[in-house]
Amino acid sequence: MSIKQFGPTKLDATIIPQIAKQWGTPVYLHDQNYIENSCQQLLNMPNAFGLHVRYAMKANSDRTVLRVVTSKGLDLDCSSLDEAARAHAAGVPFSRMMLTTQEVPSGEERTELEAMVKAGLKYNVCSMLQFNLIADFAKANQIDLSMRVHPGAAGGGESATRDTGSEYSCFGVHLNDVPTVKAKADEMGLRFTQVHVHIGSGGDPEKWRQNIDRELGFVKTYFPEATTVSFGGGLKVARMPGEKQADIASLGAYAKQRIEEFKAATGRELQMEIEPGTFVVANSGHIITRIIDKKLTNELNFLIVDGGMELLTRPLLYGSEHPIAIVRQDGTLLSSEYDQTPTAGLKSFGIVGRCCESGDSVRLDNDGNIVPVLIAEPEIGDYVVIGGTGAYSESMSPENYNSHRKPGAVMKTRSSELVQIRKKQVRAQLTENELDVQL
Repeated sequence: MSIKQFGPTKLDATIIPQIAKQWGTPVYLHDQNYIENSCQQLLNMPNAFGLHVRYAMKANSDRTVLRVVTSKGLDLDCSSLDEAARAHAAGVPFSRMMLTTQEVPSGEERTELEAMVKAGLKYNVCSMLQFNLIADFAKANQIDLSMRVHPGAAGGGESATRDTGSEYSCFGVHLNDVPTVKAKADEMGLRFTQVHVHIGSGGDPEKWRQNIDRELGFVKTYFPEATTVSFGGGLKVARMPGEKQADIASLGAYAKQRIEEFKAATGRELQMEIEPGTFVVANSGHIITRIIDKKLTNELNFLIVDGGMELLTRPLLYGSEHPIAIVRQDGTLLSSEYDQTPTAGLKSFGIVGRCCESGDSVRLDNDGNIVPVLIAEPEIGDYVVIGGTGAYSESMSPENYNSHRKPGAVMKTRSSELVQIRKKQVRAQLTENELDVQL
């Protein structure tokens, strides 16, 4: 192939062996330019009376990634106390965070939560119990709250496991319980100045529009003091060729129109908030693996690579697809699924990792069977590069399964310099928290 660059970041195939030689494989690779451009697209989203963008840090919580994102002006949505503490350790003030969690902190964690809230963290109430436990503290300290509302309607996730709005999902204060919580808040003089609904990830943009209409309806009914309305995240990205990415400008224009209509009907100006994660980082990332073996059964040719489900669990969890590129040891690009090059002379291979698990594959069907990938045939020692892995890969990996060590990560900076941002785990870290108990 004469083409050297591939994927949304236009990754130069010649740097793959460079990275592998310097830091080994498997290794995560991120692109600063792509992340910053994604942030800017979101900040440019049309809006009526102001836009606040939070990055859902669960997508990728590496401190360098957090610093790139927050330096572009995005704040953070945290899913746990530990995420908030981790972001603070990276230099992000609590005043730039919102905590949206299933946790119900008590004991030392409750003390920690109160300190974070006093330092400016926005607490997003996600259950009646959370509200009951925070109410006295919020009243004593004159702190306004946010509420995540479960809309009680079909959500917007691309699969059942990514749908957070349906009756089979438990996230947020159910719409049926909102009047009860609001009545108690009003009685105590507490204000919910923000309302939040997140219906799922990677789904139909039309569901996102429907969520805007639904949410503005109950903001009008139940939340007269709200000044901010968050429509959540879940903005779809096109990891694979043929997939359609969410049209940020179109969704923003729709939200702008509906918020302007809301003002015309109520006289109230609402700031819009969104909290994407995948959109910011997914296509910024690749996983570089090396082919360590080739096998043949009566049914399928296999490539065994040195990193699989312990680096990327999305195919096993969601049936998600990620584009595959094949790069020779000399840096020649043999084939790239994302770019659909070449279109002929390809061969089917099941690409699997080294875990003792039949689902350890980069592509699976709905029944968990391995799906072969059409690629140019490589040799042992060549590289399989997995695209679209900047989000929910290293942050969601079942690290240390089979006692494999978490790999390092590298950032390609805006000046094209390659910088290591996380070292590979050393073997001693596998057991450093285990106690030498003699029974």
